[in-house]
Amino acid sequence: MRPFFGYHMPNFTFAGVSDAGLFDRVVELTVAAEAAGFDLVTVMDHFYQIGVVGAEEEPMLEAYTTLGALAARTERVMLGTMVSGVTYRNPALLAKTVTTLDVVSKGRAVLGIGAAWNESEHQGYGFEFPPIGRREDRLEEALTICKAMFTQERPSFEGRYYKIDRALNSPRPIQPGGPRILVGGSGEKRTLKLAAQFADITNWFGSLEEASHKLGVLDRHCEAVGRDPSTILRTVMVPIVPVASESDKARILESVPEDRRAMVNPVLLDEAAEILRRYIDAGFGGFVFRNALIRTPEAVSLLGELIAMMRSEEVSA
Repeated sequence: MRPFFGYHMPNFTFAGVSDAGLFDRVVELTVAAEAAGFDLVTVMDHFYQIGVVGAEEEPMLEAYTTLGALAARTERVMLGTMVSGVTYRNPALLAKTVTTLDVVSKGRAVLGIGAAWNESEHQGYGFEFPPIGRREDRLEEALTICKAMFTQERPSFEGRYYKIDRALNSPRPIQPGGPRILVGGSGEKRTLKLAAQFADITNWFGSLEEASHKLGVLDRHCEAVGRDPSTILRTVMVPIVPVASESDKARILESVPEDRRAMVNPVLLDEAAEILRRYIDAGFGGFVFRNALIRTPEAVSLLGELIAMMRSEEVSA
């Protein structure tokens, strides 16, 4: 199977770039990712920067405004969030928003959605932040509504938290069956069960051992709901940063605060390909790289060499 590659942009802080030039840099990176062969470009659906990336006060663009603008600057790459918190929007409005993105992009939208977790921005924006069980309940209802609005002409649904009454979604999505659904998160009891029911794509964090364990859990949930597990593309946020030389390894590590260096693994292209092969052998079909350290068109182009290397191996096999 042809490996799938995503480029995720959680960071909108660029040295020497003013707020007025920020989106131009985002466009530059997105266009470079499309040229490099990436299949998907995603942005965070957050309103504050998250702690593992930077300070809370750092710039954060609103996701769907950004994606709509990127749709007009690209031609091939799919576009979505990684991922939208279910608590941030009425799900019918979210379905309408993503459908509009699908129309604007001529069939390239992805609905990324998860249970939400960042309590700080909920407090700041006045969003309700219920316990995780109730957020998972909302996620199930939201997925039901979004799928119905993608696939049915005038669907109705009434749940505990959300309802629609013959909801109209016109124009219809360009993609047959609607935009692909990416369910974020790897909770084994609820989130992966919902992924088995609704997801076209999943994405997880963690080491190879941690992430591989989730594959079996998802397979069991698929079996329980009568879903062919091979119809779900499983992707992973790979904990590596490909570099061109040994000296670049040291430079990357020096650029990272000391308390975060354990999370960074700069590797040469051959080393990166070997790591990705292990994930493929385990059952993963795709990889997501983040712009936290891959922040220039040149660095993105280097990833293009890795993508070409991995895909040439699939062709030769």
